[in-house]
Amino acid sequence: MTPALEVARLSKTFAARRGPFGLLGRRVVRAVEDVSFAVGASRTLALVGESGCGKTTIGRMVVRLTVPSAGSIAVEGEDFTRLSGEALRRKRQRVQMVFQDPFACLNARMSAEAIVAEPLVNFHLGDAATRRRRVRQLFDQVGLPQTFLERLPHHMSGGQRQRLGIARALAAEPAVIVADEAVAALDVSIRSQILNLLKDLQRETGVAYLFISHDLSVVRYLADEIAVMYLGRIVEKGPARSVFATPAHPYTQALIGAIPAPHPRERRRRALLDGEVPSAAALPVGCPFRTRCPVATDICSREQPTLVTVRHGHAAACHHIHTNEMTTGGTTT
Repeated sequence: MTPALEVARLSKTFAARRGPFGLLGRRVVRAVEDVSFAVGASRTLALVGESGCGKTTIGRMVVRLTVPSAGSIAVEGEDFTRLSGEALRRKRQRVQMVFQDPFACLNARMSAEAIVAEPLVNFHLGDAATRRRRVRQLFDQVGLPQTFLERLPHHMSGGQRQRLGIARALAAEPAVIVADEAVAALDVSIRSQILNLLKDLQRETGVAYLFISHDLSVVRYLADEIAVMYLGRIVEKGPARSVFATPAHPYTQALIGAIPAPHPRERRRRALLDGEVPSAAALPVGCPFRTRCPVATDICSREQPTLVTVRHGHAAACHHIHTNEMTTGGTTT
């Protein structure tokens, strides 16, 4: 079965100026390097990692807000990166985005009804009466009352604005929605409501989610599969249950160990990390994680590891995956 979204060997480099006024010339920043994954219909893949790891850059490339330097992005089997003009405009209908800030991404001068109808107008979907019916249907789907149709965004709460953003993303009936930190700016109580809404909408529509987040407690609830990123590369990926139960990469172990325990008397086994994240413009030779890794050896400074299978559907990029296995689910009191 053709995946809703398939990314193959995707890379993105930026040229950054060095020194005052760029007098020291340019250097290359590798934001994303050789990333591959696929997301099926009605499935959620979560991209996780620290700030600056490249996950948002991938999201922006998937919706073509950023042009890839190399690789391909296929939406429903068609290479999105090779399209232009009218063909690209039509394909963009099938890939939409929910942004982190539910206020900054909405036009403050447009009514809620006009905001949700905007994709329908842009893609020439239906006549005026059909669009009005579609907008009202979307308001019901995302849990917004019809009395909000004429409201402006600043007359709505953060959770209501995010529901509005989700309705706008759904308007053109996309196959893929990229949700970039979609609940990070919301209160905890509202966050759970939005996550439940996303799950319900996926069951109803069959849409695939590329869910970008740094919060693994959110990812654990929503994701079917996880891809862990470090300095532009995927270092571990697999089914969410497998990755959480038996993380193979030291970086994944540290991220999962940092999830707050559900009870204050419980303490998790944690793999503590030392040092700072290296610059993407001056990556270490060999494994990029070796400068912070508690199990690094000489081979890590010479060879960059590639993804190898740990168990069925679960892979990690580490020279020591078989000697560094650990279970993070255990707690002590």
